[in-house]
This record gives sequence, structure tokens and C-alpha cells, in this order.
Amino acid sequence: MNSSEQYKQGGLYFGWIIVWAATALTLLTVGLRLSVGPFFLPITEDLHISRSELSGVIATGMMVYGLAMPLAGQLVSAWGTRTVLLIGAALVAGSILGTANATGLTGMFVFFGFGLSIGLAFTSPVAVTPVISRWFVRQRGMALFLLSAGSMAGIAVLTPAFSWGIETFGWRETMLGFGGLFLLLTLPTALFIIREQAPAEADLHVGKAASGSRRPAAPQAAWSAEAPPLRLREVLHTLPFWQVTLGMFACGFSMNLLGTHGVPMLMDHGFGVETSSFGIALIGLVAIFSSFALGKLSDIVERKHILALIYIVRGLGFFGLVEAAMPWQLYAVAAIGGVVWAGSVALSSAIMADVYGTRLVGVLCGFAYVGHQIGGTLSAWLGGWAYETYHTHMIAFGMAGVLLFAAAAISLRLPRRGVTISASLVLAGR
Repeated sequence: MNSSEQYKQGGLYFGWIIVWAATALTLLTVGLRLSVGPFFLPITEDLHISRSELSGVIATGMMVYGLAMPLAGQLVSAWGTRTVLLIGAALVAGSILGTANATGLTGMFVFFGFGLSIGLAFTSPVAVTPVISRWFVRQRGMALFLLSAGSMAGIAVLTPAFSWGIETFGWRETMLGFGGLFLLLTLPTALFIIREQAPAEADLHVGKAASGSRRPAAPQAAWSAEAPPLRLREVLHTLPFWQVTLGMFACGFSMNLLGTHGVPMLMDHGFGVETSSFGIALIGLVAIFSSFALGKLSDIVERKHILALIYIVRGLGFFGLVEAAMPWQLYAVAAIGGVVWAGSVALSSAIMADVYGTRLVGVLCGFAYVGHQIGGTLSAWLGGWAYETYHTHMIAFGMAGVLLFAAAAISLRLPRRGVTISASLVLAGR
């Protein structure tokens, strides 16, 4: 049996089965983080805590989530993806049970702020990115974009689902229902779908005939898969890593601000809960479909140019959301912003694998995600504090726009496609 037959299942390259399972998992893990808005006001009212206090819990969770990312990457390298996913699933299940039974601020800090954040980090895209990067070289951009589509699907599906569940059953019951669904998906994925060992040529042997008339992908794949090995401390002395991380900071600030304070902000501006939830969900819904086009594009043109465009349009969208006064204006801004809402994390991961190779990609993405979550921590806190102090959302949402414009400028300075950084270059100071 040749390699092409060995890694196919029903005529489909098995790497795509891994991608789709990981995408569904990302829908739940990242989706919960980005769709916490519907829970915000019900929890403050039920537990008799202020917006600032709950914002502090969420901000703590963002930071813990980010700090656990490098640990997740290290454990994946040492123990494998399957083991880390199972540990994460157990932590998520126990923490959701504790959150649903919380009676005050302390319980929310312990279970939602700490336990759930660590569990979600262990089941996040950082845990599955190394596997996907090994299974894909020629179509790595598309594979990782599909993973980002899971995040967007999380916004599109979970925001209205949570709003409906909370209105119908209550926030505690909705949280428990999510926990049960999470286990039903995570356990089979970890036990039966994840495969650490990819074929020697990854996806290079798939569809060669079909790609004959297209731009050759093999030379690009060769340097991506065979980049000279670097040690972590050597990578930390290179500029591209910090450029990607600063972009991830702006990404985390903006995405977590929208996920935490988007629905409350729109309700404060006079929109109903259904309109507010649908407005945020529309961003994710459009992003699901745009992910396919952006993923294809990212394997053809310079990834850094797409990344910069994503940051610019997203930045404009934050100003548009605050200024929207009518439902049609909200939906128009959401639809336009949704076109580029996906992909910043996927492109950052792909660029990291392009520049440094796949051996350390899980660890590097984990460390870069710390920057993402530092941004998320700051925005989760600032969104609540600034509104209670100055009675305006423009401070936090305006800052998100400015940071995204800066991230676009930084992204344009990233290495062009085909440039790798080796240990010899680092030692030479180049």
C-alpha cells in the first residue's frame, strides 16, 4: 500500500478529517471565550456583582488562558495532542460544573477565571495546530484558515444559542448544557480522530495532477517543512516572532472586547437583546464563508498582505459598531467586518510555521498567544471600567481600532514568503 492510499479514508485525505474535527472543537473552545457577552448581564444580576467585578473575573480568565497556552504547547510536544486534549476536557467539565453552582465572586474567580481557562487552553487551537501543520504543507494556509472558521462559527452559533438558552432556561442551565456538548465532541476527537504521525510528504502527494496547471506549490512546501531547527531562546531573539506577537496582542484586544462587551454595548445603545446578539453573530456567520476564500488566497499571495488588510478593515469596523444607530447600520457593519474577521490567528500560525518550521510551531503559537490574551485581559477589564467611569464605550472600542491599525503596519514588515530563519542567521545577528 503506497502512502497516498494509506492516509486516505473513503477517498479523502485523512488530514482533512482531522481539520474538520479540530474546527468543530474550536467552535466550542474559542466560541465560548468570544461569546461570553450574553452571560454578562444575567450573571451580574443573579450574583449581585458589578460590571467591573465580573470584568475582572473575565480579564483574569483571559490572562490565565493566555499563560496556559505555552504550557499546552510544551505538553503537546512532550505528551502528544491526545493526552493534552483529554486533560483539558476533564478540566473544562469540572470547571463548568463549579461555575454553574457558583454563588458569588469567589466561585466565579476559581472556576470560571482559573479552572475553565486552563481547560480551554489545553483544548484550544494551540493544541491541534502542530498536528495540522504536520499533515499539511501545500495547503497549510487553507487548513489553518478552516481552524479559524471554527472560531467564527463559535460566534455565529453560540452567541444566539446562549442568548436563547439563557432566556429560556437560565444562565446556569445553559452553561451545563454547553459542558455536556463539549464532552460529547472532545472525547471522540481525542480518542479516535487525532493522529500524531503524518505521512512523510504530508499533503504533497495529494492532488498533484490537479495542481499541474496552477502555480507550483512544492518549492514553498519544501522550505516550510524543512526549515532548519531552532531552539526556543533563539526564536525569541528574532524580530518576526515579536512582530507576530504584537499583532496577536491587537487581535486579542479586539476579539475579546467584542466577545465580552459587544452585546452589552449594543444594548446600552438601545438595541434589543435579539438584535444585539444577531449583530454579533452575523460577524461570525459571514466570516465562516469568507474563511474559505481567504484560506485559498493565503496559499497563493503573500500572507502578510492579507494579514494587514484584515487588521485595517477590522479596525474600521470597531468605530462603525459604536456609531451604528439603526439595525440596518449594525448589520451592514457586521457583514463587512465579518469578511475579514477570521484569519488573523490562522495567518499568524502559518507565518510562524513558514518562518521557523513546524517543529516548534505549537510552542511558538502558545507564546504568541500570551500576547493575544494580554490584549484580551486588558480589553475585558477596560470595557467594563471605562463605561462605568466615563459612561461611554468609545474609549475601549476606539482603542481597539487604533491598535488594529498599528498591527496592520507591523504586519507589512514581516518576512516575505519563502524567507526562513535558521540558527546560523540568528547567531550571525541577521
